[in-house]
This record gives sequence, structure tokens and C-alpha cells, in this order.
Amino acid sequence: SEIKNNPESRRLILTAWNPNQLAEQSLPPCHVLSQFRVIGNELSCFLFQRSADLLLGSPFNIASYALLTHIIARECGLGVGELVYSIGDAHIYENHLDQVKEQLSRSFYDLPTLIIDEKFDLMYSLKNNFELDSAQMFKLENYKHHDAIKAPMAV
Repeated sequence: SEIKNNPESRRLILTAWNPNQLAEQSLPPCHVLSQFRVIGNELSCFLFQRSADLLLGSPFNIASYALLTHIIARECGLGVGELVYSIGDAHIYENHLDQVKEQLSRSFYDLPTLIIDEKFDLMYSLKNNFELDSAQMFKLENYKHHDAIKAPMAV
């Protein structure tokens, strides 16, 4: 509601870092903080990530925050601006080098288009943990991909 009521605010912050929960977690959140900005009639997101596994973690984080930006923009009646991504410690694990070389050898595809069904209701989805019917309301049009690259997760 702050985005709707005060779109000029510089305090549109979402944090995943809760010091009171760090001892309960296997790994502290890597995606620490995001700041949203309304510029013109578009919502942009600045994501700060304290640590990033470039092969396995970063693609997931980029996709997640891009989707979140689209959802929030839609709820606020805004267009989608940019996702700006900053990493404190970007790294590739030694046991991922072959997989990274394979990924870098691949050609690029055009980006797909995200389509959110008109019936998608964010409040309902939040109350119901994004049940399957909510997830089916998101589609990627013209999504092309290479075969999956398997790599062990490091904790």
C-alpha cells in the first residue's frame, strides 16, 4: 500500500534479513534487501544480494525478483521498469567449473514474455500459500531453453 499511497518514497524496502532468525537457518538469506522505486509510471526493483552462487543461485534470484516486481507493479497499477542487481560476493564453486563452461558455450535465446492471468488475485494467493491454481495463472510466452545443467548445491 505504501507504493500506491506514497510512490515517491525512498523507503520502499523489502528485507529478507532477520537477525533474530539467523540461528534457526541453515544458511542466512543471500538476497538480503530490495528497494522499489516508482519512476514515471513504472516500478523498478534494486536487489542487493550479499552472496551469490552464479551458476545455481543467481538465475533463481533474478527470476524470483523479476516475477515479484511484475506482481507488485500489477497490484499497484504500474508498468514494469528495471531490475537492478548488485552482488556483494559473486562466486563460482570449483566443482561447478565444467558446468559453467558448458553454460557459457551456449547461444542466447530471446527473452520470453510473462503473462499474468487477469483472474490472479494476490491477496487470495498469499492467504493460500500460492496453491497450484495460483501458480497456473503465470505463463511464459515464447520461452525457449537449453537442457538442464546439473550441479551439486553448496551450503
